[in-house]
Amino acid sequence: MAKKVADQIVEMLIENGVKRIYAVTGDSLNELNDAVRRNGKLQWIHVRHEEAGAYAAAAEAELEGLACCAGSCGPGHIHLINGLYEAHRTRVPVIAIASTINTPDFGTDYFQSTNTTRLFDDCSCYNQVASTPAQAPRMLQTAIQHAIHHKGVAVFGLPGDVSAMPAEESITSMHNYRSNPVVRPSDYELSQLAEALNSHHKITIFCGIGAAKAHDEVVQLAALLNAPVGYSFRGKMAIQPNNPFEVGMTGLLGLPSAYHSMHEADVVLLLGTDFPYTAFMPLKNKIIQIDDSPEKLGRRAKLEMGLCGKIEDTLKVLLPLINQKSDDSFLKAQLKLYDHVKENLNIYVENSGSTDKISPEFVAHTINELADDDAIFTVDTGMSCVWGARYIHATGKRKLLGSFNHGSMANAMPMAMGAALCSPGQQIIALCGDGGLSMLLGDLATIKQYNLPIKLIVFNNRALGMVKLEMEVAGMPDNQTDMVDPDFAAIAQAMGFTGMAVHHPGALREILQKAFTTEGPVLVNVMTNPDSLAMPPKVEWEQVKGYAQSMGKLILSGRMDEVLDTVKSNYRHLNDLL
Repeated sequence: MAKKVADQIVEMLIENGVKRIYAVTGDSLNELNDAVRRNGKLQWIHVRHEEAGAYAAAAEAELEGLACCAGSCGPGHIHLINGLYEAHRTRVPVIAIASTINTPDFGTDYFQSTNTTRLFDDCSCYNQVASTPAQAPRMLQTAIQHAIHHKGVAVFGLPGDVSAMPAEESITSMHNYRSNPVVRPSDYELSQLAEALNSHHKITIFCGIGAAKAHDEVVQLAALLNAPVGYSFRGKMAIQPNNPFEVGMTGLLGLPSAYHSMHEADVVLLLGTDFPYTAFMPLKNKIIQIDDSPEKLGRRAKLEMGLCGKIEDTLKVLLPLINQKSDDSFLKAQLKLYDHVKENLNIYVENSGSTDKISPEFVAHTINELADDDAIFTVDTGMSCVWGARYIHATGKRKLLGSFNHGSMANAMPMAMGAALCSPGQQIIALCGDGGLSMLLGDLATIKQYNLPIKLIVFNNRALGMVKLEMEVAGMPDNQTDMVDPDFAAIAQAMGFTGMAVHHPGALREILQKAFTTEGPVLVNVMTNPDSLAMPPKVEWEQVKGYAQSMGKLILSGRMDEVLDTVKSNYRHLNDLL
């Protein structure tokens, strides 16, 4: 049988290291599906929803370097969108195959037709449709190169009839050049940077995911400068371990120590980060930013200096230019504050909660203690993200994935699927919110179908917790944030795998231990305290006033019990504010 375009595509994906395609098969995708079957070297993962497939591909791309998902014409394309936005904003290389209606039907308002070049334009770095067999290999090759080198989503549009046509060999190179150039500022710029760092006393370093490969260099620089080191959530797993200078995170999920260190410094050095946002950025300090994407320089704050370079390349040549500082009083003061902050965090661990109101901090802390040193964690956006940020500690081997830029709900479970498939043998733990899990609940069946040994821990607070807090600090009583949840453990059992429930804090450790040692997928439904708050490191007076107003409105509307429960659960937080 002559090679079809679909066969050619499968071969090219395999040659570029793609191991699986996440998709729901059907109509315009059937030729590609059949080519995967005939080839036998590529796995087709039958997800229940294309959004879950795109999330899974995003996780795999972050861990492995390249991944692929697909959607059939019309609704299949649209279902991909949220997960592709996540991948693109996270800057991970994903190939999205958007199979379309047949070419003769283009432009006729045909059943399930979508304009893919318009649809995917905002969440891709490459977005084209192949209309002939000659175009297909060249476009797919270009898509792969764009995804890898631009670090984003590349959409390859494939009409159903083209995928069935005889393949034509490309007249251009089909080899993917995975270059890794050294990128650093000029010698003059480095000398100016060194002069700025050497001439100031109080310096704070703040690292993002772009500094992940420069852990040792960051620690060496901090030692020379006697500088505290903060980090973003995405940078935490790489920068926190074996770092005696770390003072935690800042931002909505962060801690007062990192916020304080940045605001008390003379110079803040931002390394490989597009964070913190302006609300958490100091205004009177000198800020220096280094990033390998120069378009990011200065878009969060006014800079004293903005330099382009990979952090690992830049610091290697910068370190010999830095003088050892003798005064470590600023560093000691920030580390002392960090110790105090960590002590306060432990208060909420020690107060484990009560029946069906288990402290979520206690849950996250216990997960951290029981998890493997090389576990891969995924976290849902919302309160689960807060508890993961504050209580899951880095070891140098752990990974943590989430929707940190796009901020979408429902990402933890499908990201865990991608992580489990590309990292067999490693412990995969998903910290799910009840709201997030509900959105893509059907893909529990995908987990069972492939018997993925994921441990799903549901922080079940019966509410959209983060939204509830947002409304309250804005002075509004929460409305329509409560959730009437099904029994998630029973649903897991109905899907064919182990489901457990935790109602009492005293039972938590034993049940989690059992879950982590049980083979195959396990879901643990933990009934957490719906009144637990997650205060940011900096609380504005308007937020305090708004929160007080919302509590007053709740009292006036007859919801006094809810106010008392909230105060009882968070009196330490509220005392710190007032």
